[in-house]
Order: sequence, then structure tokens, then C-alpha cells
Amino acid sequence: MKTIALRELAHSRSGEKGNDSNVSVIAYDPALFPLIRQQVTVEAVSRLYGPITKGTIRRYELPAIGALNFVLENALDGGRSRTLAFEESGKALASLMLALPVTVPDDTPERGALRMREAT
Repeated sequence: MKTIALRELAHSRSGEKGNDSNVSVIAYDPALFPLIRQQVTVEAVSRLYGPITKGTIRRYELPAIGALNFVLENALDGGRSRTLAFEESGKALASLMLALPVTVPDDTPERGALRMREAT
């Protein structure tokens, strides 16, 4: 087993709606989705975003596309029009998600290997 950053298995997008942010995780390969679903839990995301999220974190599963979506309530210090925070819109929160450590079998292909497989 080895520990790698989530960015080796998935990409992420994030955005906002008022004071809430949503962060999605999309597997590069649908075969990796069960591993991602098992480890990218509400608890793991709470540890990652805990310092900025003042509300509930909810997870939604989209297995047909190999994705998870997290809604972080009260994470944007009032939202775009009310905060003095540097990152008021939630757009950069995907980068933090991709730093989440995940444990995978040694033979799990990482981002570079997945891209090479797609190119051939």
C-alpha cells in the first residue's frame, strides 16, 4: 500500500452559492471511484476544511459519472458580497481537496499513467 494525494486519482471543481461552497471530486477512471468513495468521506473532508467550515458538510454520490459532490455550509465568511476574506468565492477550494491523502494499492495507476493510457 502507498499514500498519495487525491490529485493523482481525480480532478476537482468548486464554486459557491451565497455563503456555501460546493466541491466536487471526479475520478479520472471510473474503476477508481469505489476507492475514492471509500476514503473521501464527510469525516475526511471535515478534517480538511474544518478551520473554514462553520456549518454542516454533506456528501452526494454520482456513481454513474464516478463523482462525489460536497456542500460546505457557512464556509465563505458571509459570501462574495459580505466578506473581507481573500478567497470569498470558493473557486480555489478544489485545490485543497486534491491535497487529501488517500491510501491505495501499490499497483494503482496515478495521473501520469492514466493520461498515457488515454492517449493510446
